Amino acid sequence: MKNPMAKIKDPDLRGSWPAMQRAAKAARALAIQTGTPLYVMRGGRVVDALADKVRPRIKTGTERRRIG
Repeated sequence: MKNPMAKIKDPDLRGSWPAMQRAAKAARALAIQTGTPLYVMRGGRVVDALADKVRPRIKTGTERRRIG
């Protein structure tokens, strides 16, 4: 995606676009790692951005096998 803030003179505001991209990348990686949804706005609707991707299954207390 092209930087929409390229013509803005304030350096702090100009640097906010790359910061938002880094934060989004980190949030995506964390959601994949923990198997949690990542909600985003698409077409005016809130959707799970990772719904079509395979999430690792997290074992809960009821899914653990008993030994013995």
